[in-house]
Amino acid sequence: MISLNNVSLSFGSFTLFKDISFLINGNDKIGLVGKNGAGKSTLLKIILGELSPGDGLVNKPSEINFGYLPQHLIYTDNRTVIEEAMTAFSEIIGLQKKITNINESLAARTDYDSIEYRSLIASLAEATDHFHLMGGQNIQAEAEQTLSGLGFLHSDFPRHTSEFSGGWRMRIELAKILLRKPDVFLLDEPTNHLDIESIQWFEDFLKNYNGAVVLISHDRAFLDNVTKRTLEISLGKIYDYKVPYSKYVILRKEQREQQLAAYLNQKKKIGDTERFIERFRYKATKAVQVQSRIKQLGKIERIEVDEEDKSAIHFRFPPAPRSGTIVVETEYLTKKYGDHTVLDKIDLVIERGEKVAFVGRNGEGKTTLSRIIVGDLDYEGTLTLGHNVKVGYYAQNQPDILDENKTVFQTIDDIAVGDIRTKLRDILGSFLFSGDDIDKKVNVLSGGERSRLSLAKLLLEPVNLLALDEPTNHLDMRSKDILKQALLKYDGTLIIVSHDRDFLNGLVTKIYEFKHKKIRQHIGGIYDFLQKKKITTLRELEIKEKTNKEKAKETVSANKIQYEEKKEHEREIRKVNTQIRNTEKLIGKLEDELKQIDELLANPENIDKEQEYNVLYQQHEKIKREIAAGLQKWEYLHKEFEELTGQK
Repeated sequence: MISLNNVSLSFGSFTLFKDISFLINGNDKIGLVGKNGAGKSTLLKIILGELSPGDGLVNKPSEINFGYLPQHLIYTDNRTVIEEAMTAFSEIIGLQKKITNINESLAARTDYDSIEYRSLIASLAEATDHFHLMGGQNIQAEAEQTLSGLGFLHSDFPRHTSEFSGGWRMRIELAKILLRKPDVFLLDEPTNHLDIESIQWFEDFLKNYNGAVVLISHDRAFLDNVTKRTLEISLGKIYDYKVPYSKYVILRKEQREQQLAAYLNQKKKIGDTERFIERFRYKATKAVQVQSRIKQLGKIERIEVDEEDKSAIHFRFPPAPRSGTIVVETEYLTKKYGDHTVLDKIDLVIERGEKVAFVGRNGEGKTTLSRIIVGDLDYEGTLTLGHNVKVGYYAQNQPDILDENKTVFQTIDDIAVGDIRTKLRDILGSFLFSGDDIDKKVNVLSGGERSRLSLAKLLLEPVNLLALDEPTNHLDMRSKDILKQALLKYDGTLIIVSHDRDFLNGLVTKIYEFKHKKIRQHIGGIYDFLQKKKITTLRELEIKEKTNKEKAKETVSANKIQYEEKKEHEREIRKVNTQIRNTEKLIGKLEDELKQIDELLANPENIDKEQEYNVLYQQHEKIKREIAAGLQKWEYLHKEFEELTGQK
C-alpha cells in the first residue's frame, strides 16, 4: 500500500537515513523503535508527506487517508468535549445538513412531476444511502463510546475543553483520530498521557482495527500486545522483522551473533588463503594452486557486521543516607480544589527501603499525593516524614518546566553545591551530554534529551526518598532499562507513578490503587495486582465491579469496597440524582415559558404594542436552545447515574 524506496535524508553533514526501503501493507501493525534522536518522528512525517526525503521515493495511493497523532499538539478551546469529538464526523454531518436542506426544499414544492423535483428526490436517495453506508445513524454513540474508552465520564462530555489539562486534551485529539477510521494510523508515543486502564482499552481497539498501524512507543508491553512487526532505526539503517518487539530483540541478537560468527569464520579463511598465496607465490610447482586461490579470494563476497549503536546513559544513584524506619505516614489526609475533593481521608504508611507504585485512572490523585509528600501542595489532615528523610522529586512535567534559555550545563550548574560541582561534566557525560552538547540551549533539546537532563538533576544530592512521576515518558528502551536497573540498585525508598507495566514489573513490591478519592494497598508487583483481581485488564475490573453491583448492590462485602469508599460512592449517586431533579425542574419551567410565547405568537392580536413580534420570536428560539441544552445535560446525567448505580 505504501512503499519507501532508497529513502535518504541529511541535515547538513549529518545523515539521518541512508537508502532505507520498506513496505507498509493494508493491515500491518508495526512498531517503530529506536533510540532517542534516531529519526522515528521524522520518518512518520516523511510517510505522511509533511517532509520530503533528500533522495528516494515514497509511493502511496492518492486517495489514502492518515490518522496522525504527533507528540506535540496545538489545541483549540471553543467547543465542549463531545462537540470537539464530533468534528471527526464532518463529512457525515455535512451529509446530514444536505439531507435536511433537500427535505425542506421538497416540503416547500408542489411541482411533483417536474424534472427539478425528481432530481431532488434522486439526490436525497443518494445522500441518504451514503449517510447510512458511513454509519451516520451511530456517530453520537461511537463518539461517546470512544471518549469513555479513553477515560472520560459522561458528565465530562458537556464540559468545555479548556477545563482539561494538556494530557486530557491529547485524549480528545486521539479520540477524533480513532473516530475518523483512517486507512493508516501514524501514532507518535500515543500512550504518554494515558493511564493503564485507557492503554488497555486502546490496545484492544488497535488490535481489532481493520487498517494499518505504525506507532512509535517506548512501552514494551504495549508494543508486544498491539504490533506483529517491528522496524528499528539504528545509525541510519532500518531493520525489519515480522515479530513483536520482545521477539525482535531476541532474533536481532541471535542474527548479530550469527553474523559475527560468520564474519570471524570468513576472516579466518581469508587469512589462511592470503598466507597460502604469500607462501607459495614464487614456487612454480604451486603456481596453478596460487592462481586458483587468488581467483577464489576475488570472488568472495565480504561479510559485514552491522554497526551497533552502543551509546547509552550510564549512572547509579548515590548511596541513600539512612532514614527512620517510617519514611512517610499520613492520617485522614484530604485534598480539595475548591469544592472538588481529590483525596478523602487517606491513611498511608511507607517504610524504609520499600519500592511502591501509585496506579489508577488519571485524575484520581496519584500526582496530587506525590506532590503533597514532597511538599509542593497544602492539604488537610496529617502528613509526617520520618527522621532524616531527604526527598528527590521528578515531576510528570519536569522536562517541560526546565528553563529553555539556559544551556544544559547551566541547568545543573545553577543548583549544584559543594564537591559535586567538580563532577558536573562527568554526570552530564553519563547522560550522553558531552563535548558541545553541554552548551546546547534547553529549547533545542528533544523530549528524550530533556528527560535525561531532568534525571541528571536527581544525582546532585544524595536522597533517601525518590518520588518519580512518569519518569519514562520520552525515554527510549535502552534508557528505560538502565533507569530501571539503577532504581533496582537504589538503596533508598521509592514512590513511582507510572503507566508502564513492563517498567514496573520486578521493580515494585507494593501497589497503591487510587479510586473514588481513596487508596487501597496491594502487596506484590503490577502483574500480581492484576492476577489477584482474576482479570487481565483493569477495564475488566471496572466491568466486573459493575456486574457485582447489579447482582447484589445491597450486599457488597467490606473486602471489595471499603466502608468509606461506599459512603463516598453513595454521595456521588445522591449528587447526580439532585442534579437530574434540578435539570428536570429547569426544563419544566422553560417549557412553560415556551408554551406562553407559543400562545402569544399564535394570536398576534393579543400581543401588546410594546411587545415586538420579532423580540418574542427571538425569545422563543433562545428558550428552545436552552431546552435542547437542558435535555442533553439531562441525558448525560442519566447515563452517569446508570453507571454509578449499575442500572441498564
